[in-house]
Amino acid sequence: MEKLYIVIPAYNEEETIEMVAREWHQIVEGIGEESKLVIIDDGSKDNTYQKLLDLKKELPQLEPLTKPNAGHGATLLYGYAFALNAGADYIFQTDSDGQTLPSEFGPFWEKRMEKDAVIGYRNHREDGFSRIVVTKTLKLVLRLIFGLNVTDANTPYRLMKRSLLEKYIGQVPENFNLSNVMLTVLFLHNNENVEFMPITFRPRQGGVNSINLPKITKIGIQAVKDFRTIKKNMK
Repeated sequence: MEKLYIVIPAYNEEETIEMVAREWHQIVEGIGEESKLVIIDDGSKDNTYQKLLDLKKELPQLEPLTKPNAGHGATLLYGYAFALNAGADYIFQTDSDGQTLPSEFGPFWEKRMEKDAVIGYRNHREDGFSRIVVTKTLKLVLRLIFGLNVTDANTPYRLMKRSLLEKYIGQVPENFNLSNVMLTVLFLHNNENVEFMPITFRPRQGGVNSINLPKITKIGIQAVKDFRTIKKNMK
């Protein structure tokens, strides 16, 4: 039986986490009883983790985890490592703010045998002009540093085979904030069998976005430095 692990990082998402957990739990239930919904609380200051513990009583395939705050990228790596160690055959990642739709997962799952990774790209985004600018800027940076034309490198809607993730996860620096971006770059740089598919990207469904312009700027400056270092070490 195929084991799908859905990995979702969460930080201060008490307003949305119940809706997100219930919706995505239906997906793992449909795949099989050995599949899991892994939601990692990244040291939230609200009741996110307690809500997950309460939901676990109703959702048997939910695996709530918690750890000290380390940021989105580090939490992704933590979740990916957990899924790999648990024997997942496929790892799917999305976020906890309700912007993505479980109803669009089916076409991704259907391609699991023919593609090593299927990555969403945000078509007709509804999450604000500033986020669109960030994505376009990132696309330009990746083209300048790596020579890659990446459709949408950081989309939180990606299905990956175990073998592919195992191959590259060790090349992403620990605590790197843009882990998904780096994985996408590694996949494309090495000509892996990856397909991009359009997804809906709604406005945040509740709570407050923890990322603001100063944080984005700081992350961006550090990312460029890290990208250049990684580029030098790439084969």
